[in-house]
Amino acid sequence: MPRYALRIEYHGAPFAGWQRQANVPSVQGAVEAALRRLEADVPTIAAAGRTDAGVHALGQVASVDLARDWDAFRLAEALNWHLKPAPVAITACARVADDFHARFSALSRSYTYRLICRRAPMVHEDGTVWALRADLDADAMRAGAQHLIGKHDFTTFRATHCQAQSPIKTLDEIGVEEVALPAGREIRFHLSARSFLHNQVRSIVGTLERVGAGSLAPGDVRIALEARDRAACGPVAPPQGLYLTRVGYADDPFAEGWRD
Repeated sequence: MPRYALRIEYHGAPFAGWQRQANVPSVQGAVEAALRRLEADVPTIAAAGRTDAGVHALGQVASVDLARDWDAFRLAEALNWHLKPAPVAITACARVADDFHARFSALSRSYTYRLICRRAPMVHEDGTVWALRADLDADAMRAGAQHLIGKHDFTTFRATHCQAQSPIKTLDEIGVEEVALPAGREIRFHLSARSFLHNQVRSIVGTLERVGAGSLAPGDVRIALEARDRAACGPVAPPQGLYLTRVGYADDPFAEGWRD
């Protein structure tokens, strides 16, 4: 059976997360329903990561085996037609080798968390960012973030119901970017690792927000990390500011395939 990789963009607000669940809408369910409009016996699709309820994606990747040998462009066009009106889009599609797997072949995953500081309520981007009325010290957050780079036991920043076998992860990158806006200021947190624990990114951002607000010192981030205690974590940032932006592979599956 031919195998295809799909790059998927979605707005997470209407969904209970990526993973298909009974009686609630999911991104996986929406994509699989669109696939079944093309082939009735489509098996379960595999994704690079299972995003939580309300979390968005610009670069989620899924792999699927189909009976028909589809042209990549036509497959993407057909899926996008059947996905309407769900806020989900296939932005790239490619035929891949039989041993490609969206999850197990991935070498890195990158997330961006968007936080906007302004006193006025959000209008156009409501539900897609974390909005705070107070300003934050970006330099302090950068200093605190440096304590998290590298290989560590991230128990403090791990959800209590996380199913990962080990809390040991290597955080390859964490950047804090400032963007000036006509009203207020946007702060973007960019994180990259081979894999993440459940709620790790949102827990890190929530803790760094406390540093930016002055409730914690930058050095307190290291103390929290070394405590290996969930109670040492700051509040978990809300899901609507989080985006899965990119999944990295040894060979880009979309380098030669159709892309938007």
